[in-house]
Amino acid sequence: MADASHDLVVIGAGPGGYVAAIRAAQLGLSVGCVELEEALGGTCLRIGCIPSKALLESSERYHETKDALAVHGVKVGQVELDLPTMLKRKDEVVRGRTQGVDFLFKKNKITRYKGVGTIDGPGRVRVKSGPQTTTLAAKDILIATGSKPASLPGVEWSGDKIGSSTDALAYTSVPKHLVVIGAGYIGLELGSVWLRLGAEVTVVEYLDRILPGMDSEIAREGQKLLERQGMEIRLQQKVVGAKVKGKDCVVECEGQEPIKADRVLVAVGRAPNTEGLGLASVGVQVDERGRVPVDGHYQAAEGVYAIGDVIGGAMLAHKAEEEGVACVEGIVTGYGHVNYDAIPGVVYTQPEIAAVGRSEDELKTEGVAYRRGVFFFRANARAHALGQIDGRVKVLADAATDRILGVHIIGPRAGDMIAEAVAAMEFGATSEDVARTCHAHPTLAEALKEAALAVDGRAIHS
Repeated sequence: MADASHDLVVIGAGPGGYVAAIRAAQLGLSVGCVELEEALGGTCLRIGCIPSKALLESSERYHETKDALAVHGVKVGQVELDLPTMLKRKDEVVRGRTQGVDFLFKKNKITRYKGVGTIDGPGRVRVKSGPQTTTLAAKDILIATGSKPASLPGVEWSGDKIGSSTDALAYTSVPKHLVVIGAGYIGLELGSVWLRLGAEVTVVEYLDRILPGMDSEIAREGQKLLERQGMEIRLQQKVVGAKVKGKDCVVECEGQEPIKADRVLVAVGRAPNTEGLGLASVGVQVDERGRVPVDGHYQAAEGVYAIGDVIGGAMLAHKAEEEGVACVEGIVTGYGHVNYDAIPGVVYTQPEIAAVGRSEDELKTEGVAYRRGVFFFRANARAHALGQIDGRVKVLADAATDRILGVHIIGPRAGDMIAEAVAAMEFGATSEDVARTCHAHPTLAEALKEAALAVDGRAIHS
């Protein structure tokens, strides 16, 4: 006998789960959502995207005040770092957003269950909270449990001495020397935070480049700019161990001298949270990487669905959100769709790096005939007014149809600029369409227009 019954039970209240729950409620379903943590919002909101962006913003304000205002005619006296206040602000930003999700649950009459959710056969979910167990009956079950930090063999976790991004968001003092293992989004962003605040930062990456999967030309530009800021980046180095020795952390790389530091951030990717979900009770087996196999409608078994980090693809909050909406709309209306060719990715370093669609490397590998247009921010008036002229915009278009295949930006506010490119690709725009769209002057967005013009060799300002 079930303690409660719902049309849909969502396990996980991260971006994918809570958005799916809200959309399902909007469509008239009775929705229950199971979440272990007290605060709603998942990893992204509590200990990932939102707190890291708050620290990135604060650290950039500190760096600008300390080193970059004089050229604007702004003179300041002694600049001091108040790290406790910076961390408090970060926590307040997070608290406000988690409370916002809680409000949305109440507004949409979503029932929240606090505890660990486990599927107990078709149409049943057990929620364990301490000694108490609640049994839920559900017509459909949606798994949205997200992911957790991955580790490496030989790395001995030790709280904030050798830890994950969660630890690096809460250091109570600025590390003298921070070693970051992994040169992906998370490692470079958090490395940038502590670099700006005064740490020596060494990034160690196994591959021969930073930001695997991003356009290599843009990644090389990003590496050059980060190194100019003082970040040390060591490529093609395999970490075989990391441990605490006395007051130091020691990172061992194959064939290299050990690196001593006082903090180590392990940022080598993430692994899906699929353990203990009771998937076997509905005949579901995860793949070799722990992901839930699903069909084109996000269905893993009869009445069981999965979205976000647990099903593979890019581990991005906005991808999970889109999948959550598409999944529940499919359940209710029979149709739901996500255009995976138009999912943007953003790295919130300084300058920002953003991309959507295919990289030039992928087009070359696949033998796709294309044309490219590149425009540099140093030729953009708004970038000069901001004092941020590093970077470029690259537009890749099909050689035959001119349809945009990919857009890659490194430069000021690239994360906001990429939205126009995403919209253009979603509606099948050509580079000519973007080139003939009037852009306000002076704006950074004009750089995208110019790059689109450059596809046809007719950029005006370069």
